[in-house]
Amino acid sequence: MITAYVIENRKRMKYYFLVFLCLPMLLFSQATKENIEQLFEQKQYSKAEDILKTAVKNSPNDPVLIELLGDSYGYQKKWDEAIEIYERLVEMDDHNANYHYKYGGAMGMKALIVNKFRALGLIGDIKRSFNRAAELDPNHIDVRWAMVELYMQLPRLLGGSVKKSMKYANELENLSKVDGYLAKGYIYEYDDEPELAEKFYKKAIEVGGSLTCYDKLTKLYEKQDQPLKAIANIEKSHKKHQRNAMHYQIGKVAADYNIQLDKGEKCLYLYITHYTSKDGVPLSWAYYRLAQIFKHKGNKQKALEWIDKALAEKELKPFKEYKEVILEM
Repeated sequence: MITAYVIENRKRMKYYFLVFLCLPMLLFSQATKENIEQLFEQKQYSKAEDILKTAVKNSPNDPVLIELLGDSYGYQKKWDEAIEIYERLVEMDDHNANYHYKYGGAMGMKALIVNKFRALGLIGDIKRSFNRAAELDPNHIDVRWAMVELYMQLPRLLGGSVKKSMKYANELENLSKVDGYLAKGYIYEYDDEPELAEKFYKKAIEVGGSLTCYDKLTKLYEKQDQPLKAIANIEKSHKKHQRNAMHYQIGKVAADYNIQLDKGEKCLYLYITHYTSKDGVPLSWAYYRLAQIFKHKGNKQKALEWIDKALAEKELKPFKEYKEVILEM
């Protein structure tokens, strides 16, 4: 007669055996995930895709690996492949808000690059996916941002509406004051109401004060041909965040608008001196801005020196064209 102890012991052994079998798979999945995230940071998306294809083939029901494969396609703008992968995830788990958000987002990106008739066929699915994600997760900030942008950019005949965008901006504000203010700033800027856009971008700076908040306001000022306000805002941002990239921004505005040239020159020198790859804008563009500044100052020799330096780094069309402008001085 088999005792209860023996039965329980067998159950326990079976459990440990199953864990033992699954452990290598779990470890492989975790190791792959960490490796892929590192490749994403290094922007080696094609390499990540190759690894993930093999991993998903070996573990066809692992949602983490499948999602990462979809992300690798997204980073490479392979929207058809990304759509297929995210649709697969939605079929696996219809109650996952993030899957619906990514599925709708991939379709949205495809709609931007295909002809208008094909884009029309995608809009209904995009709306359904975003709405589903928003319903499933009342705290999903990204999908509400997507809805704000979608309803602002859609023509009225296809359901575009400032009112609908504002509805999601209000939802964002309830979740995050900063995101709500930035969303409202975006809506008013898109709707050509710069004073209201400025008001809400300033509110975002007061509440959050991130680089993004300052950058939105700076770009609004540039768009509205208000370079002095743009420079003043960049300086406030630099005082708080101490980022070298802001030296370039000031130099760019000074060069573009032919104002505060000495300040622009000084800032560009600082940018070049302290430059690292993390600053984002290549040195060649800083050289180009200095060429602009010296042309504005009437110093042809210095302007030529800096534009030649820019061309030595990279022979871009704007640099070549600007050299011709300098030679005609």
